[in-house]
Amino acid sequence: MNPFFKQVYGIVEQIPYGKVISYGDISKILGRPRGAREVGRAMRYCPEGLPWQRVVMADGSITGGSFADMRRAILEEEGVPFLPDGRVDMSTCRWLG
Repeated sequence: MNPFFKQVYGIVEQIPYGKVISYGDISKILGRPRGAREVGRAMRYCPEGLPWQRVVMADGSITGGSFADMRRAILEEEGVPFLPDGRVDMSTCRWLG
């Protein structure tokens, strides 16, 4: 497995219930402040059992193509607040590691 991907997954497995983190936040924690796209690439291959739904865009937008609705539903079940425009309210539930 790609060592960077392994580091990404190590962060993802720590995200608390009801919290989210952005791709860019993960890349900053790992010392690669311009590596958000690489984090996104790692998340495409996220191992089963990790809370993949808790990784969102910096502005709170939910990505995931056909999985976006599922991701939103899971986050809502966890009590993650959303703004009226459908984005996660990052100001209240962002986790910074």
